[in-house]
Amino acid sequence: MSKQLLDYNDIKRIIRRMAHEIIEKNKGTENICLVGIQKGGVLLAKRLATQIELIESGRIEVGILDITFYRDDLNTKEEQPVVKKTDIPCTINNKTVILIDDVLFTGRSIRAAMDALIDFGRPAYIQLAVLIDRGHRELPIRADYVGKNIPTFFNDRVEVFLEEDGKKDKVVLVNG
Repeated sequence: MSKQLLDYNDIKRIIRRMAHEIIEKNKGTENICLVGIQKGGVLLAKRLATQIELIESGRIEVGILDITFYRDDLNTKEEQPVVKKTDIPCTINNKTVILIDDVLFTGRSIRAAMDALIDFGRPAYIQLAVLIDRGHRELPIRADYVGKNIPTFFNDRVEVFLEEDGKKDKVVLVNG
């Protein structure tokens, strides 16, 4: 059984609010860059950058990060991992890097993302923005910016659909 949690307008409002929160917490946009975690985080990072640019003048750098080889479950997967693109278009040294992901669950993907990011330089700060925080942390990781907290059971799935992937914008909870 599944239940729709967010629709197009909800996601649009959340992105706008998170953009304002990022600007406020960082006292502007100077010296920040957004890095989306493949795949859903990349699309959300681009949306956030667009929204931030509408609020503040100036361009926001957006990077793409693949964490495949940094995952701690790589040797437990039956399928061969599919490596995606990584592209960090700017130096991250001494910058505030905001990692963007669609769903925060156990925290393991974020740990992998931080490990991968450090291979590109030494940021002054790393912040985390997620569309959905569903709880069930296995590592001491929390998001600085959360679109929506969704209580779930461990075996549930949260699926994020975005129009850039040819789907209608929505977030769905699928009971496990």
